Amino acid sequence: MIKRTKASISKCILHKVGNKFNSTKNAFSERELEFDEVSYDLILPYLLKPFSNISETYRFNHHSNIDLNEINSYASQLLDDNSNFIDVSKYIVTHLFEQSNSSQIKTGDVIICIFHDLQYENYLTDAVGVFKIENKSHFFQTYLENNSYDIITQKGIAAKKVDKGCLILNAADGEGKIILSVDHNNYDAQYWIKSFLNVKYPDDSNEHTKNYIEMCREFSKEIMQPQFGGQEQSNFLAKAVDFFKENEIINIETFKEEVFEKEDAIQLFEDYKKTYESDHNILIRNQFDVSEIVLKKQKQKIKTEIKLDTNIKIKLDVDAPDASAEYLERGYDETKKMHFYKVFFNEEG
Repeated sequence: MIKRTKASISKCILHKVGNKFNSTKNAFSERELEFDEVSYDLILPYLLKPFSNISETYRFNHHSNIDLNEINSYASQLLDDNSNFIDVSKYIVTHLFEQSNSSQIKTGDVIICIFHDLQYENYLTDAVGVFKIENKSHFFQTYLENNSYDIITQKGIAAKKVDKGCLILNAADGEGKIILSVDHNNYDAQYWIKSFLNVKYPDDSNEHTKNYIEMCREFSKEIMQPQFGGQEQSNFLAKAVDFFKENEIINIETFKEEVFEKEDAIQLFEDYKKTYESDHNILIRNQFDVSEIVLKKQKQKIKTEIKLDTNIKIKLDVDAPDASAEYLERGYDETKKMHFYKVFFNEEG
């Protein structure tokens, strides 16, 4: 998460990236962009606003030596000495072009900038920004001709949000430079994150919290709902979220004791955890600190709905883990030969 209150751009250039899969070529600029006051005041928030709500960060990755990661190398050059800015920016675009191994990868405009005085956590830092604009918008342009106004349609960049972007901060921890990334066209997420940037999640509370809650969400969908029903599924998710809210440190043994009531459900959870770790190539820690920022973000993704085949949905509050057990009763009607839910309440809201 960054703040742009004092941020500024010292260098910025725009190139066009092609796609080697369909034989479109790169087109390079030979000069940096020169902004007037209006365009500068528009482009600075346009490029940086997507990162104001980012809590998850990345670190550069490489199978043998992190110094051989291309973007790590180019960003380090620019942060150390930006006198060769134009040439290095071309290398970045060329590397991006080399990752276009599918017809799905879109051509587009690539903006590369050097930022100063970005606030990350409690300090100011410089950063290299790489942004790819893939989608253009139509807009109307009015003009005066022969004492009458007319209008033409043009196509350009909408100053709302970038399609893809990253900030490589001139700041590091024990795992390397800190990187933030956004991708609003994630149909080709591997292309940007894995191929172009080649980054990984750091070993921190953000990653552990995200991994654990995502595993719980998938477990509820793949195991709890089919074997125990929608009510038990929603009840599990609500209890899991409540456990994270009530504890600063998550211990997996305590989690299982407090969230699950049935011994067979605990065994299913343990088995699922092993499979999930293997399938996703991650390690779920047995104990870790909770990231409140990630918890808040992940909670928004949790859907506690019971969908019935009679076109009725029962939505449960994920922040009220005891409500389902206390006010919702499941049964079977012998006359209709159908299952039913009985809901208790005092007043309609």
